[in-house]
Amino acid sequence: MFGQSQAFSGFAVDDLGEARRFYGETLGLQVEEAGEGDMRMLTIKLGSGAQVFVYPKETHTPATFTILNFPVDDIEAAVDELERRGVTMERYSGFDHDTKGIVRVGNGGPAAIAWFTDPAGNVLSVLQEN
Repeated sequence: MFGQSQAFSGFAVDDLGEARRFYGETLGLQVEEAGEGDMRMLTIKLGSGAQVFVYPKETHTPATFTILNFPVDDIEAAVDELERRGVTMERYSGFDHDTKGIVRVGNGGPAAIAWFTDPAGNVLSVLQEN
C-alpha cells in the first residue's frame, strides 16, 4: 500500500531558530523554513534525497534514541570536523568509546559509530560502515 509513497520522518525541537542554525550552518545541510508564527516548520534535505520535517514543540522532550544517522567514509575525520564546529560527542555507559568518543563495533553492524546531540537534545550519529 505504501511501497511507492514518498514517506518522510519528522521530529520536534524546542527552538526552531537554533535548529535551523545547527542543521544548516553547523552540519551544512540544506534547510528550508516555511509557515508563520506557531505554524513554522523546517524541512531538512539529506544527501540521499530524503527530507526530514522539523517542528517546534513548547513541551519538547528530547528523544532518548538516535533520530538521525549520517553514514560517513571516515568517521575520525567526521568527528574531528564536528568538534571543530563546536559539537561535543556523547559517551553512553555500556559502550567502549575511544578518546574521540567513537565506538568500534562489529558483528554485522556499523564498523564505528559516534553520537552527538542537536541543540534540543535529540540524539544524532555519524557512523562508518564495514
